[in-house]
Amino acid sequence: MNHTKVALYTLGCKLNYAETSAIGRRLEAEGYETVDFEDTADVYVINTCSVTENADKKCRDIIRRALRRSPAAKVAVVGCYAQLQPREIAAIEGVDLVLGAAEKFKLAQHLQPILHSPKAAVGEWVSCAIDEVDTFESSYSAGERTRAFLKVQDGCDYSCSFCTIPLARGSSRSDRIANIVQSAEEIATLGIKEIVLTGVNIGDFGKSAAIGGREERFLELIQTLDKVEGIERFRISSIEPNLLSNDIIQFVAASQRFVPHFHIPLQSGNNRLLGLMRRRYRRELYAERVAAIKNALPQACIGVDVIVGFPSESEDDFLDTYHFLHHLDISYLHVFTYSEREQTKALDLSPVVPMQERYRRNKMLRILSEKKRHFFYEQHIGKSYTVLWEHEMQEDGTMQGFTENYIKVSAPYQAACVNTLQRVQLAHWQDDGTIAAILV
Repeated sequence: MNHTKVALYTLGCKLNYAETSAIGRRLEAEGYETVDFEDTADVYVINTCSVTENADKKCRDIIRRALRRSPAAKVAVVGCYAQLQPREIAAIEGVDLVLGAAEKFKLAQHLQPILHSPKAAVGEWVSCAIDEVDTFESSYSAGERTRAFLKVQDGCDYSCSFCTIPLARGSSRSDRIANIVQSAEEIATLGIKEIVLTGVNIGDFGKSAAIGGREERFLELIQTLDKVEGIERFRISSIEPNLLSNDIIQFVAASQRFVPHFHIPLQSGNNRLLGLMRRRYRRELYAERVAAIKNALPQACIGVDVIVGFPSESEDDFLDTYHFLHHLDISYLHVFTYSEREQTKALDLSPVVPMQERYRRNKMLRILSEKKRHFFYEQHIGKSYTVLWEHEMQEDGTMQGFTENYIKVSAPYQAACVNTLQRVQLAHWQDDGTIAAILV
Protein backbone atom coordinates (compact mmCIF):
# COMPACT_ATOMS: atom_id res chain seq x y z
CA MET A 1 0.00 0.00 0.00
CA ASN A 2 1.33 3.45 -0.91
CA HIS A 3 -0.74 5.31 1.78
CA THR A 4 -1.44 8.17 -0.64
CA LYS A 5 -4.69 9.88 0.38
CA VAL A 6 -7.10 10.73 -2.43
CA ALA A 7 -10.24 12.85 -2.09
CA LEU A 8 -12.89 12.82 -4.83
CA TYR A 9 -15.51 15.44 -5.70
CA THR A 10 -18.39 15.08 -8.16
CA LEU A 11 -20.04 17.83 -10.19
CA GLY A 12 -23.17 17.21 -12.23
CA CYS A 13 -25.43 14.27 -12.85
CA LYS A 14 -26.18 10.88 -11.28
CA LEU A 15 -24.02 9.28 -13.97
CA ASN A 16 -21.02 11.25 -12.73
CA TYR A 17 -21.68 10.10 -9.15
CA ALA A 18 -21.69 6.48 -10.32
CA GLU A 19 -18.41 6.97 -12.18
CA THR A 20 -16.69 8.83 -9.32
CA SER A 21 -17.54 5.96 -6.99
CA ALA A 22 -16.15 3.44 -9.50
CA ILE A 23 -12.94 5.49 -9.89
CA GLY A 24 -12.58 5.57 -6.09
CA ARG A 25 -12.90 1.78 -5.84
CA ARG A 26 -10.25 1.33 -8.54
CA LEU A 27 -7.88 3.65 -6.68
CA GLU A 28 -8.43 1.70 -3.47
CA ALA A 29 -7.65 -1.53 -5.33
CA GLU A 30 -4.33 0.07 -6.34
CA GLY A 31 -3.51 0.81 -2.69
CA TYR A 32 -4.70 4.42 -2.41
CA GLU A 33 -6.67 5.54 0.62
CA THR A 34 -9.83 7.50 -0.21
CA VAL A 35 -10.84 10.24 2.22
CA ASP A 36 -13.58 12.86 2.44
CA PHE A 37 -13.08 15.91 0.22
CA GLU A 38 -13.15 18.15 3.30
CA ASP A 39 -10.11 16.30 4.71
CA THR A 40 -6.45 16.93 3.97
CA ALA A 41 -5.37 14.79 1.01
CA ASP A 42 -2.35 14.19 -1.20
CA VAL A 43 -4.46 14.14 -4.36
CA TYR A 44 -7.79 15.82 -5.13
CA VAL A 45 -9.83 14.43 -8.03
CA ILE A 46 -12.65 16.50 -9.49
CA ASN A 47 -15.09 14.74 -11.82
CA THR A 48 -16.61 17.52 -13.89
CA CYS A 49 -19.80 18.36 -15.72
CA SER A 50 -20.07 20.87 -18.54
CA VAL A 51 -23.81 21.18 -19.14
CA THR A 52 -23.90 24.86 -18.10
CA GLU A 53 -21.51 27.77 -17.70
CA ASN A 54 -22.05 27.52 -13.94
CA ALA A 55 -20.60 23.99 -14.00
CA ASP A 56 -17.35 25.35 -15.47
CA LYS A 57 -17.19 28.09 -12.81
CA LYS A 58 -17.96 25.56 -10.07
CA CYS A 59 -15.02 23.42 -11.21
CA ARG A 60 -12.62 26.33 -10.77
CA ASP A 61 -14.07 27.10 -7.33
CA ILE A 62 -13.58 23.50 -6.17
CA ILE A 63 -9.95 23.50 -7.39
CA ARG A 64 -9.23 26.64 -5.36
CA ARG A 65 -10.97 25.17 -2.30
CA ALA A 66 -8.85 22.00 -2.43
CA LEU A 67 -5.59 23.91 -2.75
CA ARG A 68 -6.43 26.21 0.16
CA ARG A 69 -6.70 23.09 2.30
CA SER A 70 -3.56 21.35 0.91
CA PRO A 71 -1.42 23.75 -1.19
CA ALA A 72 1.08 21.04 -2.14
CA ALA A 73 -1.55 18.47 -3.16
CA LYS A 74 -1.85 17.21 -6.69
CA VAL A 75 -5.10 18.10 -8.48
CA ALA A 76 -6.57 15.87 -11.21
CA VAL A 77 -9.57 17.05 -13.23
CA VAL A 78 -11.52 14.41 -15.15
CA GLY A 79 -14.89 14.06 -16.90
CA CYS A 80 -16.93 16.03 -19.39
CA TYR A 81 -15.39 19.48 -18.94
CA ALA A 82 -11.94 17.85 -19.05
CA GLN A 83 -12.78 16.22 -22.41
CA LEU A 84 -14.13 19.44 -23.91
CA GLN A 85 -11.53 21.94 -22.64
CA PRO A 86 -8.35 20.05 -21.64
CA ARG A 87 -5.89 22.85 -22.49
CA GLU A 88 -7.99 25.46 -20.72
CA ILE A 89 -8.19 23.36 -17.54
CA ALA A 90 -4.51 22.38 -17.65
CA ALA A 91 -3.67 26.10 -17.58
CA ILE A 92 -5.64 26.70 -14.36
CA GLU A 93 -3.21 27.40 -11.53
CA GLY A 94 -2.73 24.32 -9.36
CA VAL A 95 -4.01 21.71 -11.85
CA ASP A 96 -1.53 18.86 -12.38
CA LEU A 97 -3.45 16.36 -14.49
CA VAL A 98 -6.41 16.48 -16.89
CA LEU A 99 -7.98 13.27 -18.18
CA GLY A 100 -10.65 13.04 -20.87
CA ALA A 101 -13.45 10.51 -21.39
CA ALA A 102 -11.26 7.56 -22.38
CA GLU A 103 -8.58 8.06 -19.72
CA LYS A 104 -10.42 8.90 -16.48
CA PHE A 105 -10.80 5.23 -15.48
CA LYS A 106 -6.99 4.83 -15.83
CA LEU A 107 -6.40 7.54 -13.25
CA ALA A 108 -4.14 5.41 -11.04
CA GLN A 109 -1.57 4.79 -13.78
CA HIS A 110 -1.55 8.48 -14.79
CA LEU A 111 -1.05 9.59 -11.17
CA GLN A 112 2.08 7.54 -10.59
CA PRO A 113 4.52 9.68 -12.66
CA ILE A 114 3.43 12.97 -11.04
CA LEU A 115 2.93 11.98 -7.39
CA HIS A 116 6.48 12.76 -6.23
CA SER A 117 7.38 15.50 -8.70
CA PRO A 118 7.02 19.26 -8.02
CA LYS A 119 3.80 20.96 -9.02
CA ALA A 120 4.04 22.07 -12.64
CA ALA A 121 3.21 25.56 -13.92
CA VAL A 122 0.91 23.94 -16.51
CA GLY A 123 -0.81 20.61 -15.92
CA GLU A 124 -0.37 17.52 -18.05
CA TRP A 125 -3.42 16.59 -20.08
CA VAL A 126 -4.43 13.37 -21.82
CA SER A 127 -7.52 13.51 -24.04
CA CYS A 128 -8.19 11.60 -27.25
CA ALA A 129 -10.62 12.52 -30.02
CA ILE A 130 -14.14 11.79 -28.83
CA ASP A 131 -14.91 9.52 -31.80
CA GLU A 132 -12.18 7.19 -30.51
CA VAL A 133 -14.12 6.63 -27.26
CA ASP A 134 -15.95 3.36 -27.85
CA THR A 135 -15.62 1.29 -24.66
CA PHE A 136 -18.09 0.99 -21.79
CA GLU A 137 -16.88 1.21 -18.20
CA SER A 138 -19.20 -0.37 -15.61
CA SER A 139 -19.91 1.96 -12.68
CA TYR A 140 -22.16 2.31 -9.67
CA SER A 141 -22.21 4.56 -6.63
CA ALA A 142 -22.15 2.97 -3.20
CA GLY A 143 -21.47 5.88 -0.86
CA GLU A 144 -25.09 6.46 0.10
CA ARG A 145 -26.34 3.31 1.81
CA THR A 146 -30.03 3.63 0.98
CA ARG A 147 -29.70 3.86 -2.82
CA ALA A 148 -27.14 3.40 -5.58
CA PHE A 149 -26.83 4.93 -9.04
CA LEU A 150 -26.11 2.15 -11.54
CA LYS A 151 -24.72 3.15 -14.95
CA VAL A 152 -26.27 1.11 -17.76
CA GLN A 153 -25.55 3.30 -20.79
CA ASP A 154 -23.15 6.07 -21.84
CA GLY A 155 -22.81 8.58 -24.69
CA CYS A 156 -25.47 9.80 -27.11
CA ASP A 157 -26.17 9.56 -30.84
CA TYR A 158 -28.64 12.44 -30.77
CA SER A 159 -27.48 15.85 -31.98
CA CYS A 160 -29.57 18.33 -29.98
CA SER A 161 -28.44 21.81 -30.96
CA PHE A 162 -27.89 23.02 -27.38
CA CYS A 163 -25.99 20.01 -26.03
CA THR A 164 -22.29 19.21 -25.63
CA ILE A 165 -22.74 15.74 -24.14
CA PRO A 166 -22.04 13.81 -27.40
CA LEU A 167 -18.83 15.86 -27.70
CA ALA A 168 -17.90 15.09 -24.09
CA ARG A 169 -18.96 11.42 -23.87
CA GLY A 170 -19.02 10.09 -27.40
CA SER A 171 -21.49 7.84 -29.18
CA SER A 172 -24.18 5.75 -27.50
CA ARG A 173 -22.98 2.48 -25.99
CA SER A 174 -24.15 0.15 -23.25
CA ASP A 175 -23.13 -2.54 -20.86
CA ARG A 176 -24.38 -6.11 -21.37
CA ILE A 177 -27.42 -7.15 -19.35
CA ALA A 178 -25.44 -9.95 -17.70
CA ASN A 179 -22.83 -7.46 -16.41
CA ILE A 180 -25.51 -5.07 -15.14
CA VAL A 181 -27.23 -7.89 -13.26
CA GLN A 182 -23.89 -8.80 -11.67
CA SER A 183 -23.43 -5.18 -10.55
CA ALA A 184 -26.98 -5.10 -9.15
CA GLU A 185 -26.26 -8.28 -7.18
CA GLU A 186 -23.06 -6.71 -5.80
CA ILE A 187 -25.06 -3.65 -4.75
CA ALA A 188 -27.59 -5.88 -2.99
CA THR A 189 -24.80 -7.43 -0.87
CA LEU A 190 -24.00 -3.91 0.44
CA GLY A 191 -27.46 -3.67 2.00
CA ILE A 192 -28.64 -1.01 -0.46
CA LYS A 193 -32.39 -1.16 -1.03
CA GLU A 194 -32.88 1.03 -4.13
CA ILE A 195 -31.10 1.23 -7.48
CA VAL A 196 -31.48 4.20 -9.82
CA LEU A 197 -30.68 3.25 -13.42
CA THR A 198 -28.66 6.01 -15.02
CA GLY A 199 -26.97 6.93 -18.29
CA VAL A 200 -26.95 9.70 -20.88
CA ASN A 201 -29.78 8.29 -23.01
CA ILE A 202 -30.87 5.07 -21.31
CA GLY A 203 -33.84 4.45 -23.61
CA ASP A 204 -31.24 3.90 -26.35
CA PHE A 205 -29.84 0.98 -24.35
CA GLY A 206 -28.45 -1.94 -26.33
CA LYS A 207 -25.84 -0.39 -28.60
CA SER A 208 -22.33 -1.69 -28.07
CA ALA A 209 -19.15 -1.56 -30.11
CA ALA A 210 -18.20 -4.88 -28.54
CA ILE A 211 -21.23 -6.69 -29.95
CA GLY A 212 -21.30 -4.89 -33.29
CA GLY A 213 -24.72 -3.30 -33.08
CA ARG A 214 -27.86 -3.74 -31.01
CA GLU A 215 -28.64 -7.12 -29.49
CA GLU A 216 -30.38 -6.12 -26.26
CA ARG A 217 -33.07 -3.56 -25.45
CA PHE A 218 -34.07 -1.46 -22.48
CA LEU A 219 -37.29 -3.42 -21.94
CA GLU A 220 -35.26 -6.67 -21.72
CA LEU A 221 -32.92 -5.01 -19.22
CA ILE A 222 -35.65 -3.95 -16.81
CA GLN A 223 -37.47 -7.27 -17.16
CA THR A 224 -34.25 -9.06 -16.13
CA LEU A 225 -33.39 -6.67 -13.28
CA ASP A 226 -36.88 -7.12 -11.88
CA LYS A 227 -35.86 -10.65 -10.86
CA VAL A 228 -32.68 -9.64 -8.94
CA GLU A 229 -32.96 -10.70 -5.31
CA GLY A 230 -32.18 -8.25 -2.51
CA ILE A 231 -33.11 -5.00 -4.27
CA GLU A 232 -36.51 -3.67 -3.19
CA ARG A 233 -36.81 -0.81 -5.67
CA PHE A 234 -35.61 0.15 -9.12
CA ARG A 235 -36.05 3.69 -10.39
CA ILE A 236 -35.54 4.88 -13.99
CA SER A 237 -33.60 8.15 -13.82
CA SER A 238 -34.57 9.79 -17.12
CA ILE A 239 -35.85 8.59 -20.49
CA GLU A 240 -36.56 10.37 -23.76
CA PRO A 241 -40.28 10.59 -24.63
CA ASN A 242 -39.79 9.03 -28.08
CA LEU A 243 -38.06 6.03 -26.46
CA LEU A 244 -40.60 5.55 -23.66
CA SER A 245 -42.74 2.85 -25.25
CA ASN A 246 -46.12 1.57 -24.10
CA ASP A 247 -44.40 -1.76 -23.35
CA ILE A 248 -42.10 -0.04 -20.84
CA ILE A 249 -45.00 1.81 -19.21
CA GLN A 250 -47.10 -1.36 -18.95
CA PHE A 251 -44.16 -3.29 -17.51
CA VAL A 252 -43.60 -0.69 -14.77
CA ALA A 253 -47.34 -0.73 -14.03
CA ALA A 254 -47.21 -4.51 -13.46
CA SER A 255 -43.87 -4.59 -11.62
CA GLN A 256 -43.56 -4.80 -7.83
CA ARG A 257 -40.03 -3.35 -7.89
CA PHE A 258 -39.92 -0.75 -10.65
CA VAL A 259 -41.52 2.29 -9.05
CA PRO A 260 -44.15 4.60 -10.63
CA HIS A 261 -41.80 7.49 -11.24
CA PHE A 262 -40.75 8.77 -14.67
CA HIS A 263 -38.48 11.69 -15.49
CA ILE A 264 -39.01 12.69 -19.12
CA PRO A 265 -37.08 15.55 -20.79
CA LEU A 266 -39.32 18.00 -22.67
CA GLN A 267 -37.03 21.07 -23.11
CA SER A 268 -39.78 23.12 -24.78
CA GLY A 269 -43.53 22.98 -25.15
CA ASN A 270 -43.33 24.93 -28.40
CA ASN A 271 -43.01 22.84 -31.58
CA ARG A 272 -41.01 25.46 -33.50
CA LEU A 273 -38.39 25.51 -30.78
CA LEU A 274 -38.36 21.71 -30.51
CA GLY A 275 -37.45 21.69 -34.21
CA LEU A 276 -34.66 24.23 -33.70
CA MET A 277 -33.42 22.19 -30.72
CA ARG A 278 -33.32 19.10 -32.98
CA ARG A 279 -35.44 17.12 -30.57
CA ARG A 280 -36.90 13.86 -31.95
CA TYR A 281 -40.54 14.43 -31.04
CA ARG A 282 -43.20 17.13 -30.91
CA ARG A 283 -45.26 18.20 -27.95
CA GLU A 284 -48.24 16.12 -29.06
CA LEU A 285 -46.21 12.92 -28.58
CA TYR A 286 -45.05 14.15 -25.18
CA ALA A 287 -48.64 14.74 -24.08
CA GLU A 288 -49.54 11.23 -25.31
CA ARG A 289 -46.76 9.69 -23.20
CA VAL A 290 -47.92 11.55 -20.08
CA ALA A 291 -51.51 10.44 -20.69
CA ALA A 292 -50.40 6.82 -21.22
CA ILE A 293 -48.51 6.84 -17.91
CA LYS A 294 -51.40 8.35 -15.99
CA ASN A 295 -53.84 5.90 -17.55
CA ALA A 296 -51.71 2.90 -16.48
CA LEU A 297 -50.41 4.41 -13.22
CA PRO A 298 -52.70 7.17 -11.88
CA GLN A 299 -50.44 7.60 -8.83
CA ALA A 300 -47.26 8.03 -10.92
CA CYS A 301 -44.90 10.94 -10.40
CA ILE A 302 -43.73 12.60 -13.64
CA GLY A 303 -40.77 14.99 -13.69
CA VAL A 304 -39.93 17.24 -16.63
CA ASP A 305 -36.73 18.92 -17.89
CA VAL A 306 -37.33 22.25 -19.61
CA ILE A 307 -35.00 24.95 -21.00
CA VAL A 308 -35.86 28.66 -20.99
CA GLY A 309 -34.24 31.39 -23.06
CA PHE A 310 -33.25 29.24 -26.04
CA PRO A 311 -32.21 31.48 -28.99
CA SER A 312 -35.22 33.05 -30.75
CA GLU A 313 -37.63 32.07 -27.95
CA SER A 314 -40.18 34.90 -28.01
CA GLU A 315 -42.52 35.77 -25.17
CA ASP A 316 -45.32 33.99 -27.05
CA ASP A 317 -43.11 30.90 -27.47
CA PHE A 318 -42.35 30.89 -23.75
CA LEU A 319 -46.01 31.31 -22.83
CA ASP A 320 -46.82 28.44 -25.19
CA THR A 321 -44.49 26.25 -23.11
CA TYR A 322 -45.83 27.65 -19.84
CA HIS A 323 -49.48 26.96 -20.69
CA PHE A 324 -48.65 23.52 -22.12
CA LEU A 325 -46.97 22.57 -18.83
CA HIS A 326 -49.70 24.19 -16.74
CA HIS A 327 -52.36 21.94 -18.30
CA LEU A 328 -50.20 18.79 -18.33
CA ASP A 329 -50.66 16.22 -15.54
CA ILE A 330 -47.06 16.35 -14.33
CA SER A 331 -45.54 16.54 -10.84
CA TYR A 332 -42.47 18.80 -10.92
CA LEU A 333 -40.04 20.59 -13.26
CA HIS A 334 -36.26 20.79 -13.54
CA VAL A 335 -35.79 24.22 -15.11
CA PHE A 336 -32.57 25.09 -16.94
CA THR A 337 -31.58 28.56 -18.10
CA TYR A 338 -30.10 28.26 -21.58
CA SER A 339 -26.38 28.98 -21.70
CA GLU A 340 -24.23 29.25 -24.80
CA ARG A 341 -21.88 26.29 -25.26
CA GLU A 342 -18.95 26.15 -27.65
CA GLN A 343 -19.26 23.84 -30.68
CA THR A 344 -23.07 23.65 -30.52
CA LYS A 345 -25.39 24.45 -33.44
CA ALA A 346 -27.57 26.71 -31.29
CA LEU A 347 -24.84 29.37 -31.43
CA ASP A 348 -25.88 30.04 -35.04
CA LEU A 349 -29.46 30.90 -34.02
CA SER A 350 -30.78 34.38 -33.32
CA PRO A 351 -32.05 36.58 -31.82
CA VAL A 352 -30.37 35.93 -28.48
CA VAL A 353 -32.66 36.16 -25.46
CA PRO A 354 -31.32 38.70 -22.91
CA MET A 355 -30.01 37.04 -19.75
CA GLN A 356 -32.34 39.01 -17.48
CA GLU A 357 -35.29 37.70 -19.52
CA ARG A 358 -33.97 34.13 -19.28
CA TYR A 359 -33.86 34.45 -15.48
CA ARG A 360 -37.40 35.86 -15.36
CA ARG A 361 -38.75 32.93 -17.36
CA ASN A 362 -36.82 30.49 -15.19
CA LYS A 363 -38.40 31.97 -12.06
CA MET A 364 -41.90 31.71 -13.55
CA LEU A 365 -41.44 28.02 -14.29
CA ARG A 366 -39.90 27.31 -10.90
CA ILE A 367 -42.97 28.84 -9.26
CA LEU A 368 -45.15 26.67 -11.53
CA SER A 369 -43.08 23.64 -10.52
CA GLU A 370 -43.72 24.26 -6.81
CA LYS A 371 -47.46 24.59 -7.48
CA LYS A 372 -47.39 21.33 -9.46
CA ARG A 373 -45.46 19.51 -6.74
CA HIS A 374 -47.79 20.82 -4.00
CA PHE A 375 -50.88 19.76 -5.96
CA PHE A 376 -49.39 16.31 -6.67
CA TYR A 377 -48.55 15.79 -3.00
CA GLU A 378 -52.00 16.96 -1.84
CA GLN A 379 -53.69 14.43 -4.13
CA HIS A 380 -52.14 11.60 -2.11
CA ILE A 381 -52.85 12.79 1.43
CA GLY A 382 -54.76 10.16 3.38
CA LYS A 383 -53.39 7.34 1.23
CA SER A 384 -50.86 4.69 2.23
CA TYR A 385 -47.47 4.26 0.56
CA THR A 386 -44.11 2.63 1.25
CA VAL A 387 -41.21 4.88 2.29
CA LEU A 388 -37.50 4.14 2.15
CA TRP A 389 -36.11 6.05 5.13
CA GLU A 390 -32.81 7.93 4.75
CA HIS A 391 -29.89 7.80 7.20
CA GLU A 392 -29.57 11.41 8.30
CA MET A 393 -31.52 12.76 11.25
CA GLN A 394 -32.75 16.27 10.47
CA GLU A 395 -32.12 19.24 12.78
CA ASP A 396 -35.73 19.09 13.97
CA GLY A 397 -35.33 15.44 15.06
CA THR A 398 -37.15 13.94 12.08
CA MET A 399 -36.19 11.42 9.43
CA GLN A 400 -37.01 11.81 5.75
CA GLY A 401 -37.56 9.48 2.85
CA PHE A 402 -39.36 9.03 -0.45
CA THR A 403 -42.44 7.04 -1.33
CA GLU A 404 -42.32 4.81 -4.37
CA ASN A 405 -43.92 7.66 -6.38
CA TYR A 406 -41.31 10.16 -5.16
CA ILE A 407 -43.26 12.04 -2.50
CA LYS A 408 -40.86 13.34 0.13
CA VAL A 409 -42.13 12.57 3.62
CA SER A 410 -40.93 13.02 7.20
CA ALA A 411 -41.66 11.47 10.60
CA PRO A 412 -40.08 11.51 14.08
CA TYR A 413 -36.65 9.86 13.84
CA GLN A 414 -36.42 6.18 14.71
CA ALA A 415 -32.99 4.60 14.29
CA ALA A 416 -34.54 1.18 13.64
CA CYS A 417 -36.30 2.54 10.55
CA VAL A 418 -33.15 3.73 8.80
CA ASN A 419 -32.63 2.05 5.40
CA THR A 420 -35.87 0.11 5.74
CA LEU A 421 -39.08 0.22 3.77
CA GLN A 422 -42.05 1.11 5.97
CA ARG A 423 -45.73 1.42 5.17
CA VAL A 424 -47.00 4.91 6.08
CA GLN A 425 -50.12 7.01 5.77
CA LEU A 426 -49.63 10.47 4.32
CA ALA A 427 -51.04 13.02 6.79
CA HIS A 428 -50.55 16.68 5.78
CA TRP A 429 -48.34 19.18 3.96
CA GLN A 430 -45.60 20.81 6.05
CA ASP A 431 -43.72 24.11 5.79
CA ASP A 432 -40.49 22.37 4.78
CA GLY A 433 -42.16 20.96 1.65
CA THR A 434 -42.51 17.40 2.95
CA ILE A 435 -45.62 15.43 3.84
CA ALA A 436 -45.97 14.31 7.45
CA ALA A 437 -46.14 10.53 7.54
CA ILE A 438 -47.70 8.25 10.15
CA LEU A 439 -46.12 4.80 10.39
CA VAL A 440 -48.79 2.17 9.90
